[in-house]
Amino acid sequence: MIARTAAFLIALLLATATPAQEVSKDPLVEAARINARLAMEYLKRDQLSVARDKVERALALNSRDVTVQLAAGMVYERLLDTKRAEKHFQLALRADADSPEAQNALGAFLCRHGDFAKGEAMFLKAAGNPLYSTPEVAYTNAGVCARSAAALERAEKYLRQALTVPSIYPETFVQLAGVLHDRGNHLQARAFIERFLEAAPATPDALLLGQQIEMALNDRAAAAVFSERLRKEFPESVQLRVLDDIERRNPG
Repeated sequence: MIARTAAFLIALLLATATPAQEVSKDPLVEAARINARLAMEYLKRDQLSVARDKVERALALNSRDVTVQLAAGMVYERLLDTKRAEKHFQLALRADADSPEAQNALGAFLCRHGDFAKGEAMFLKAAGNPLYSTPEVAYTNAGVCARSAAALERAEKYLRQALTVPSIYPETFVQLAGVLHDRGNHLQARAFIERFLEAAPATPDALLLGQQIEMALNDRAAAAVFSERLRKEFPESVQLRVLDDIERRNPG
């Protein structure tokens, strides 16, 4: 599988793990949320020690807040404390059982750690949650999770459900292209890579996938265009090293 599924789920979660909330009149509650948001910012910058300090401060101030518990789950997962991370994701749902962010976060955690059935169920619960403003993200996550479990038919179904949402979410296009490629439907896969590149900046995963799709279609000229873009735009990427290895093993 070309797509970096776990990294994709983490990126989505970093974008959605701290739900928008009204400013609390309780200064301790608001201080806890501020520390939780700061922890997420430091986490994005890979400043893990500072992120841990901020999230511990947030927990000390108010451990009953969903934002605080979600941030704690993310931080401790990055610190490889999986048991503690899961506890915090579960506590986030206990703090607010109707929180789509908590449902999405727990689903992502479960999928990253191989509990695909429960992860998919959580994503679908988030997607159907009337409080969730971006169900296309949850459906896409469900598709990624199913793909990780090698359930390609189910993955395609979820990703096509994401496309029924009026909002355009470009990541759905590239994920669906990957699933269709895995299923041998290369012409449709090509169409969705094209839609992704029309809607969003190129990524190393998309360019490598595009190259592989064109090779499967025996269009070497089109494949070469993707290869050249990958070399030019992402010369230090893991995906380029993967491409180089593929080409070494399959010269000509």
